[in-house]
Amino acid sequence: MRFMIIVKATNDSEAGVMPEEELIAEMVKYHEELVKAGALLDASGLQPSSKGWRIKYSGEKRTYVDGPFAETKELIAGYTLIQVKSREEAIEWTKRYPNPAGDGKKGEIEVRQLFELEDLGPSEAVERFRKILHRLGSPPIH
Repeated sequence: MRFMIIVKATNDSEAGVMPEEELIAEMVKYHEELVKAGALLDASGLQPSSKGWRIKYSGEKRTYVDGPFAETKELIAGYTLIQVKSREEAIEWTKRYPNPAGDGKKGEIEVRQLFELEDLGPSEAVERFRKILHRLGSPPIH
């Protein structure tokens, strides 16, 4: 089972404020533990939304919108992707996740389970997608 730990953006992360060394060290230690457990698939921080954009869809029409985006609560500042045996194991790992905003500050993470290709049911398109992921060297998706 794969889960994405989504780090919610803060005013600081949106302003481009880099985490203090102590927080970086805590994050590194946490991710090293994930590696030792064989659970870490990927992790990264994201640049502020001022360096991003959105594409909005209305039927066939696409509209390009440059960042920044006003609602910080709707934004993410980073992610960690894990693969574990159960939802319960994912919960235990996420309870240990360091406060991404730093000690004494309000921070939030959200955790979402990823769909597996089997969840979509058998089809030619799913098999084509499986081959693409295999060629990219992505972890096996059952």
